[in-house]
Parts: sequence; C-alpha cells; structure tokens
Amino acid sequence: MGKPVILITNDDGLNAPGLRKLINIMRPLGKIYVVGSERPMSGTGHAITVREPLRLTPVAKEDNYEEYFCSGTPVDCVKLGSQIVIGRKPDLLVSGINHGSNASVNVVYSGTMAAVIEGCIDGIPSIGYSLLDYSHKANFSACDPYVMKIAQTVLEKGLPKGTCLNVNIPAVNGSEIKGMKVCRQANARWEEEFDIRKDPANKEYYWLTGIFKHLDDGKDTDQWALENNFVSVVPVHYDLTAHQALKEINNWKLNGN
Repeated sequence: MGKPVILITNDDGLNAPGLRKLINIMRPLGKIYVVGSERPMSGTGHAITVREPLRLTPVAKEDNYEEYFCSGTPVDCVKLGSQIVIGRKPDLLVSGINHGSNASVNVVYSGTMAAVIEGCIDGIPSIGYSLLDYSHKANFSACDPYVMKIAQTVLEKGLPKGTCLNVNIPAVNGSEIKGMKVCRQANARWEEEFDIRKDPANKEYYWLTGIFKHLDDGKDTDQWALENNFVSVVPVHYDLTAHQALKEINNWKLNGN
C-alpha cells in the first residue's frame, strides 16, 4: 500500500526549530509534505486568506519529501497542502511543535491548533503538538518518544469521527516526564490589559498584555497534567454546540410553544 502520506505545518514559520524537530521525527514514518507559513502566525486562530492571492513557493524536493513556503495562515497551509500540493487528503496531519502552551483556552487562539481543527473538519486524522517553552532556543529533545508514539498510534488506529488531538509537552528534562495522560481541557482564561504607549510621532498605540488565570482545580485537566510533568493529550472537536445548555435554552420557549 506504500508509505502513509503525512502533511506537516505549524504557526511559527517554516524556519522555526519546533517545526524542524517535528519534520525529523516524522520522516521515518511516511512520505512527507511540509507546507509552512513564510512568517510567524501565532495567535491567528482559524483565519483564512480571502482578500489577497495565496502563493506557494517550493523549497525542497527529494525522495519522499517536499517542502513549501505558503504566504497565508496555518489553515491556508492545510487547504493548499491537501488540495494543491498533495492532491488528496493525507493519511495524517501534524502541526507544531509549537513554541509555547496550547493547553486550556489557548486552543481557541492557536494557529497551530487551527490547522489541526481544519484537518479534522476535512476528515483527516490530525494532531497538534506544543512544548511549554516560548523561547526560539527551546530544547525539544524530550518530545521525540511522545510525538512518535502518538503519531504511530493514530496512523494505526485512526481517530473517532470529528475528533483531533491537542498534545502539550512540559518543558522539563525527558527523565522528569512521568508519562502521558488523556485529559479534558481546563477551565482557564486570560485577564488582558492594554499597555498604552507612544510612538516617535507622539501618537498613542496599544500593546496587548495579560495574566493567565487557572480557574479549575480538577486533577483530570491538561493544566494539572502539565503542572505535574505529564504530557497532556486532549481530544478536541469542532462542534461548538453547548449540548449541556440545549434543555435550558429550549425551556425559554423561543418558538412561542
């Protein structure tokens, strides 16, 4: 049946060390196609490019490996990678390894996870990987066995329909990681502020800052797992329906009955 086809992307740019690490881990597993943004796209969420042309630039092509720059967002990378570069749905999509956490509410803002969710929408088994270190010089050495194990398992077993995986790895030495835990997303949020500054022309501008507030004391969450040196694995789906609220909202009798 040949090697599985694997599409790789990220939101930190094509030259990010985390992406290069993910490529090295994935290469033994299949035929690799890399489509990455030409500039960092952190925090872009599920944005797509609709008001300007999208461009693909070949970077490398060899046996079982192709690499491209994309002028658009991580979601654009997935769409172009699948439909134009590969010409069919890949057998696996992996995104990352992100520089910094995508646990808890960060998944909403993440370009890394937006790419994964886009793959999931299209029926592609998809995984996002993040390391809890924002530094460009982050040490990704502890990631290998966990990234490989999860990818191999998904290639073998697939994923439930409409489900993708958000994997976060603590920034500690490999010997300190206690294993992996399948978790739920923790209840947390950003308390944001705007730092008001002035440019050389004395015009005001604003710089977003904030503090991450963990509001969940559960021991079954991604935040708990990471704080206790476990790799967190959260199944994610794109159905945003608040199913637990349907009964209450129906009781409003909005249709007049």
